[in-house]
Amino acid sequence: MNPLQEPSRYRFTIFFLIVIIAMINYIDRGAIAYAADSIIGEYGFDRAGWGAVLGYFGYGYMFGALIGGALADRVGAKRVWVVAGTAWSLFAILMIWAGDIGLAVFGGSALTGFAMVRVLFGFSEGPAYSIINKTVSAWAAPSERGFAVSIGLLSTPLGALLTAPVAVGLLMLTGSWRSMYIVLGVLGLVLIALFARIYTNRPEDNPKVNAAELALIQANRPAALANADAAEALPWWSFFRSRTLFFNSIGYFSFMYVNFMLLTWTPKYLRDEFGFSLSSLWYIGMIPWVGACFTVLLGGRISDWLYKRTGKLVIARSWFAAACLLLTTLCFLAVSQAHSVWAVIALMTLGNALNALPNSVYWAVVIDTAPSRVGTFSGIMHFIANIAAVLAPTLTGILSAKYGYSSMFIATAVATMIGVLAMLQVRPGVGPRISTKAGQFATKV
Repeated sequence: MNPLQEPSRYRFTIFFLIVIIAMINYIDRGAIAYAADSIIGEYGFDRAGWGAVLGYFGYGYMFGALIGGALADRVGAKRVWVVAGTAWSLFAILMIWAGDIGLAVFGGSALTGFAMVRVLFGFSEGPAYSIINKTVSAWAAPSERGFAVSIGLLSTPLGALLTAPVAVGLLMLTGSWRSMYIVLGVLGLVLIALFARIYTNRPEDNPKVNAAELALIQANRPAALANADAAEALPWWSFFRSRTLFFNSIGYFSFMYVNFMLLTWTPKYLRDEFGFSLSSLWYIGMIPWVGACFTVLLGGRISDWLYKRTGKLVIARSWFAAACLLLTTLCFLAVSQAHSVWAVIALMTLGNALNALPNSVYWAVVIDTAPSRVGTFSGIMHFIANIAAVLAPTLTGILSAKYGYSSMFIATAVATMIGVLAMLQVRPGVGPRISTKAGQFATKV
């Protein structure tokens, strides 16, 4: 290697394209919230029924995350990216017939038709964030890992923010929620085809990566993976022997609860409580996600800085996440008591920004703790956290119908407080390992 050679930066091209693909993934899942009135009017769902429609996505999403992560370890991230991306784009298009399938095939039940399609749609989208973590573990230099994870996770708030103008724009431009899904599905197929052309599972195999960049990516990696061969024998269930990995998943559940509550119910809440029209939701629906687009990146930087400054992962990951979740809890308790629309939106925006601040931490903890099982263990973490993808929209529908919309913010505060307590139990870098005695499994906690 030429010592004067400047490292190429192709890894950031990979990270950028991942953000775009995952952003479309997020718009696909969130667009239904802006089509709520059209779909409810066409099929006659009540508030609890609509909550069920939104929640069905989560059932498939949980298992897709679990299986996708394991498959990424087994067959490589690229193959899973291509199959999953193609599938979720096709199921986005299939959404246009979901209710009619239920009416024609399932005894006149449009709800059952939506259940079937939404579960399959969720299953296809489930692998995305597990394979993002797998991709980052292969492509990011150890010194930039927290920030690299946060780049991939930028797609969460950015996708949610852009869902409002994209979905409302397509609805108003075409006059049809079905046309909206066709456009989104075709766009997903195009992006996945581009990704398949330029991505490789390992930077070593990509001709765009020069020797200097490869050396940067590989720096300190041998030490981190010194026990790689032994760790490969770790079974999936060893995840549950690690207090760190399990409680980290509970912390991520709290993040996901906030995320799915806001993504699925904010548009209808704003229309029902404050009378916003569809034409105004294109910008009002963006506001709660603006701060999170910055804090998700800032959080990765802060976490890396804390680690460099203190040398302690427990401060950089666990305590940092717990503090952010505590502040998030206080914000959503305040939302439940607010009556002014602008106070509500401001508090929701602040709470969501604080919630997104440690987003990269949960994924970085998996890389820190089990570097050779990133795909599988990320999938298990995502599976546990994605209980919120079902619970948040479904419980919100039930609670809001019975107690009013303020109850959904109280439930959110309870979820984030659970996350505070969980993250205080996390000790990054301390997880499943193999005992030197006769291949016995042990857990260091």
